Amino acid sequence: MNPYQQPGSHGRPDEANPYRQPGQAPWEAPTLPAGTPQASQGGGRKTTVIAIAAAAAVVIAAGVTGFLVLGGDRNDATVDPEPTGPASSQAPAPTGTDGARGTDSDPKPVIPGWKVVVNAQRGIAFDVPAEWERKSPDWASYVTEKTDRDDNALVGFLAPAVLQEQWCQSDDDNDGTKEDTSLAAAGSRGENGARSTEEAARKNAGLWVYGAYAQPDKQKVTTGAVEPYTTKSGLRGSVATAMSSGVSKKGKCATDGKATAFAFKSAKGDFVSWTFHGVKGVKEEVPDATVRQILSTVRLTGSGSSSP
Repeated sequence: MNPYQQPGSHGRPDEANPYRQPGQAPWEAPTLPAGTPQASQGGGRKTTVIAIAAAAAVVIAAGVTGFLVLGGDRNDATVDPEPTGPASSQAPAPTGTDGARGTDSDPKPVIPGWKVVVNAQRGIAFDVPAEWERKSPDWASYVTEKTDRDDNALVGFLAPAVLQEQWCQSDDDNDGTKEDTSLAAAGSRGENGARSTEEAARKNAGLWVYGAYAQPDKQKVTTGAVEPYTTKSGLRGSVATAMSSGVSKKGKCATDGKATAFAFKSAKGDFVSWTFHGVKGVKEEVPDATVRQILSTVRLTGSGSSSP
């Protein structure tokens, strides 16, 4: 990854298009038949938080890059990281993170005691447990291929919530800077180029697990069968899960991962999605039952609150 990437050189990460890859067929994780037992794996995985004294402060964690997107038009061709100065594990949280995010006008949680996470750009809301941290509504996270010097996003999402952002810290490259791995995260995005909710859900789940946990070994990733799903609000779409097994434990924080992706249509009729990804096979792993609870709360909100 290239932490010195200049503003404007990325495509919009919450609309990274995994459906068209020039010169090669899109990679797809092998599918497990529905009901196939899935063994849990332990271990850790290298993560990175890089301090940069450059035009853009970029935070890379568990292969996941995050930055603030400036306000305005935000067309799909460019993303301008917020010039906040050097980023590090000791740096203060960006303006607009959890403590400044909630307002009296926010939608109420579906699950009492949980927090509401809103992606106003897509008209999507979901709930997370109280211990999760809501990032700024303009915070974008994405994963890239490690060998891609241009840092083109494989998949990403906007306005995420993160659980235990410093779950594991390591300095695997011995450069004197500790690098952070979060326990889990969830967010939503547009699905530019998707042909169906089934395709979008399957691609999202597989790419998050590959990009954040398993790369460069695609054979370590499998996805379950795509299934129809309806949330508590009556929002209908497709859900898919993916997981990795046997990821190389070369770093202190190296671990297998898992993801659940739900794709549906916005009020405008566009394909959009919600995705959870997190570490797998450790005692702190987010239970699948909790992931499903979070998923059940996904709903359209604001201008997206009506049916398409």
